[in-house]
Amino acid sequence: MDSSILLTIQNQVAYIKFNRPTKFNSFNREMAFSLQKTLDDCIRNDEVRAIVLTGEGKAFCAGQDIQEITDPDQHPGFKQILDDHYNPIITRIRNIEKPVIAAVNGVAAGAGANIALACDIVVASEQASFIQAFSKIGLIPDSAGTFFLPRLVGFQRASALAMLGDKVDAVEAERMGMIYKYYSAETYQEEVKKLAEKLAKMPTKALAYTKKALNKSFNNSLEDQLALESEYQIASANTEDYEEGVSAFMEKREANFRGK
Repeated sequence: MDSSILLTIQNQVAYIKFNRPTKFNSFNREMAFSLQKTLDDCIRNDEVRAIVLTGEGKAFCAGQDIQEITDPDQHPGFKQILDDHYNPIITRIRNIEKPVIAAVNGVAAGAGANIALACDIVVASEQASFIQAFSKIGLIPDSAGTFFLPRLVGFQRASALAMLGDKVDAVEAERMGMIYKYYSAETYQEEVKKLAEKLAKMPTKALAYTKKALNKSFNNSLEDQLALESEYQIASANTEDYEEGVSAFMEKREANFRGK
């Protein structure tokens, strides 16, 4: 069994860990397929109400394993790498009807950085850094880097980061809006756990509709987005969690959402 992806489920949170620390958690073909399968398992598992992606060791993920693409006997070709490995991962992250947190523990480079930026919420240790490393070897940002990065940090800054390949530390990443928050190295793990468990206790279906609405907002007109909000609000109001939320508010107690 491939051990490059580790899965632990605790308190309705699925912790998915990239586990090739000696390779800075860079992706090869087996790891990419293993992550896709693990995400699919989390989609189907009703016990899972939030997902955390993180890395083992000093790195979050260094992107593509260069050895795989420089070995003529292993190299599957860039089209296959993107079509089979990374694009399905990004699509899954955006379409999973559960919140996905990137908990960036160390360096996130290339595709590793862009997988993080595709997640719903990105938090980082103060020891983390983000690098659009593609230009350093004559490539362009992939894994939706050209889609999410300018939307997060603006066109000018995204252009510079993509072309120059500058390293951005966690403090600067938070300041420029690339990530939600960074935490000290001492509190990082506990803060990630608190955030993930908080999301897992929230109204999962409403969070899913929020995520779908945000996805659609990239291309919708104002009128289309207002109509979509109306549709999703009505759907949210028909959930058990809405009834529980209103009851809890009226009774001045904490809501016990069940994700239904």
